[in-house]
Amino acid sequence: MARHTQEPCILAQTRDHGGGLDAAIAQYGGHRPVWIDLSTGINPTPYSLPDLSQTDWTALPDKAAADRLVKAARVAWNVPDSAAILATPGASAAIAQIPRLAPAGTVQIPQPTYNEHAASFANAGWTVRDDGQTADAQVLVHPNNPDGRHWAKSDLCAPLKIIDESFCDVSPEASLIETANQPGTLILKSFGKFWGLAGVRLGFVIGDPALVVRLAEMLGPWPVSGIALTIGAAALEDHAWADQMRVTLTQDATRLDTLLQSHGAQTVGGTTLFRLYNVGDAAAWQTRLARSHVWSRIFPYSKNWLRLGLPPADRWSQLESAL
Repeated sequence: MARHTQEPCILAQTRDHGGGLDAAIAQYGGHRPVWIDLSTGINPTPYSLPDLSQTDWTALPDKAAADRLVKAARVAWNVPDSAAILATPGASAAIAQIPRLAPAGTVQIPQPTYNEHAASFANAGWTVRDDGQTADAQVLVHPNNPDGRHWAKSDLCAPLKIIDESFCDVSPEASLIETANQPGTLILKSFGKFWGLAGVRLGFVIGDPALVVRLAEMLGPWPVSGIALTIGAAALEDHAWADQMRVTLTQDATRLDTLLQSHGAQTVGGTTLFRLYNVGDAAAWQTRLARSHVWSRIFPYSKNWLRLGLPPADRWSQLESAL
């Protein structure tokens, strides 16, 4: 899939996100069942929920369930034995706390990228910049959101290194998980994206045991629900589902590129969970799609970029008609 990133970028001043379907409905009408929300990068074909017991709902999460989840994560992501794993209530909970693991200094966050990292570091008193100069910390979103850029081990250069692999489950061969046993390194994983279960609110921090222990203390006891422990373990243990899903996502991403290109869009990049296009007037495209109840993502730092997730298998015709 073609990829080129020539769009000028600046540090986003607003914490914009995908989603926000309620606001779209208020402006363009309709109700949720008739809308397709393509503004996020969440898999539209989620993992089927395992059987849940009454205890999963009523008891405090127990150690056995947590240990099962961590073991499943270690195997699924091939985590080095010396690296620690912490399950969190979504990757965003960890992102909000990580800047407090070190004294405030300068953090390098190449732009454009997912803006919660910069906001969290700034809130903790750090100076955020996007140049290539040496800094006290760095954040690399790998693959990057929204353009899909990949980073390499040679790009890691700060004492505190955060590698956000929230979208890397679509391309596990690109993961930098082998660096998780290096001092000062933390790798983030988001369960909700690839497995399509964002409502479970499950994430992982993998890396330097000293930092992971401190982060666990910040989050307190029972940070992850019993429901999330059970669902997460079952999904991470199902390697066959993951392998087949990667094939399906690749096919659907190619289909989306072909469809958008046939309407004049130019593919910039992305992952197989979301695609980024240069469409000229992104706001006009978003409005046109929204009138047909298809919600998309545009960005405050680019008038040309439009990002689309994948539609559910039975809703492609609605997107085709909207275009």
